[in-house]
Amino acid sequence: MKYELFVDESCHLEHDRAPVMSIGYIKVPALAYHELRQKLISIKHKHNLTKELKWSKFSKAKLLLYKELVDFFFANPLEFRCVLVKYKERLNHDDFNQGSHDNFYYKMTYYLLLPNPIGSEYRVFMDIKDTRGKEKLKKIKEVFDNKHHGNSPFIHFQHLRSHENEFFQLTDLFIGAITYNARLKKPGNTLIKNPYKLEFIKYLEEKSGFSLHETVPPWETKFNIFNHQPKIK
Repeated sequence: MKYELFVDESCHLEHDRAPVMSIGYIKVPALAYHELRQKLISIKHKHNLTKELKWSKFSKAKLLLYKELVDFFFANPLEFRCVLVKYKERLNHDDFNQGSHDNFYYKMTYYLLLPNPIGSEYRVFMDIKDTRGKEKLKKIKEVFDNKHHGNSPFIHFQHLRSHENEFFQLTDLFIGAITYNARLKKPGNTLIKNPYKLEFIKYLEEKSGFSLHETVPPWETKFNIFNHQPKIK
């Protein structure tokens, strides 16, 4: 089997004052890619959305659209996985020779992708992060090539812009909900509770069968969240 993975992140910057961060992907079977993408585009058009779908532009008026996208995900052969870092303030980049927050970000990318089983091939597309992203993607590919002795299942890494592909936008919607939910649960958070965002979060939890704030067992591949909790300094 061949798959395409669309990776996006939320609150990943070191000094953005957000106490959590997440990185995740939507996994698409290559043979069904064009059909599924067209379905996704049709849903957006049905709800008169021609622009890029983003969690940061969440709208009460689009709540039915967001719920239909959740239904679309669970009714089709798509998978979602996310790494959630709940305590970004605990990160110590001297640990594990990370050296920098940027290196930590790409290390999380490595752990995000790692559970995908060998025996299949994967093309990985990532939202453009910065001007040095190409160098970092090359490094991730080298790490997987070394791990698999030159026979890595991750055969291709490429940057795209999120507006160029709707699966990035679906990833953004899911990790946006997960990150927002985690921030609301932090003591002393200053976020204003949006009842429509909370309604969407509840809907996503009901459809997935899991809390967005807890680790999902690794054998659950349809919808998976891994909580990375840095040790207390």
